[in-house]
Amino acid sequence: MNYFLSEEQKMIQELAEQIAREKIRPVRAQLDEAEAFPSELMQVLAQSDLFGVYIPEEYGGLGGGILENCLAVEQLARACIGVATSFAASGLGAYPILLYGSEEQKSAYLPDIAAGRRLAAFAVTESGAGSDVTAIKTTAVKDGDHYILNGTKQWITNGGEADIYSVLAVTDKAKGPRGASFFIVEKGDPGFGFGKKEKKLGIRASATRELVFQDCRIPKERLIAKEGMGFIIAMKTFDKSRPGIGALGVGLAQGALDIAVEYARKRVQFGKPIISFQAVQHKLADMATKTEAARALIYSAARHMDTNPPDASKVAAMCKVFASDVAVEVTTEAVQILGGYGYMRDYPVEKMFRDAKILQIYEGTNEIQRNIIGQELNKEYGRIKETFF
Repeated sequence: MNYFLSEEQKMIQELAEQIAREKIRPVRAQLDEAEAFPSELMQVLAQSDLFGVYIPEEYGGLGGGILENCLAVEQLARACIGVATSFAASGLGAYPILLYGSEEQKSAYLPDIAAGRRLAAFAVTESGAGSDVTAIKTTAVKDGDHYILNGTKQWITNGGEADIYSVLAVTDKAKGPRGASFFIVEKGDPGFGFGKKEKKLGIRASATRELVFQDCRIPKERLIAKEGMGFIIAMKTFDKSRPGIGALGVGLAQGALDIAVEYARKRVQFGKPIISFQAVQHKLADMATKTEAARALIYSAARHMDTNPPDASKVAAMCKVFASDVAVEVTTEAVQILGGYGYMRDYPVEKMFRDAKILQIYEGTNEIQRNIIGQELNKEYGRIKETFF
């Protein structure tokens, strides 16, 4: 479909597609099998300037927004969402700085992130704080001109590979959700280390590690915004990043659909290609329709989100929940269409099937997304005076 993209947006899309086709697709199975972080591919993406698509030009970026980022993410995910997640997670780690950082912080960190010289990561989740962000235990105590961090973060994407970490920590336990703050922690800071690298069902090319803070001492200038802003920063960051999760889902679904259609046209049973069978046609029809519907939602929502609308949380949640559910459904059907071959590692849909599940979990489970949508609808209709029945 024609989504009326600008010439620059088409260039971003085409460049990401070319990298996915020429660089990522040939090595995706190898990276998955070895559970290897795609360092060389990150360098390719850095050289292409894709890391800076959403970062303002004054900090070395291309000056785009959420839509431009989604266009790049989608095409990379079409080949491998493990690689695409590593790319997208750097943006997630950058958003707290981009949205709420001081001018000094933006000037110090965003140019390196935009150029891909240094990867970023977003550190909120803990063993007892997943969907409930307010349950974090990691603390940051002011000590003169420094803050001292203690605690552990779990399942952090790009953990150990990133150089810049946006970390949520409690600065005042008595204030509950208003007592959390965001800090910038750099790889190599004293007292900051890494735990084990997780072995995962899918997205094995991405690094997921534990972060450990043991009397980690950082300058007070690394506090983002001010104390007590942490929860707000986290929620606003998710509003910006969740359409990107939707884009990962769209790209993954499209990649699985591509393979399923190609296979169905070539696979002959009972004397004819299986795409001639109505049962297979119906599966492919539903897969294609839902993938295109998800794409239409992501693109239109991303444009909407770039205007900083009041309903950002609802729209971002819709993007994430719908497109991730579509990705799981489409990859499942792709395995079914390929039959026994679909279950074998020789064919990429087996990997896509495993990869898809995480989209319903990370950056807020789909159950949480539905909660957000429902709560926002309640507020929205509570402001409407008109009755509809």
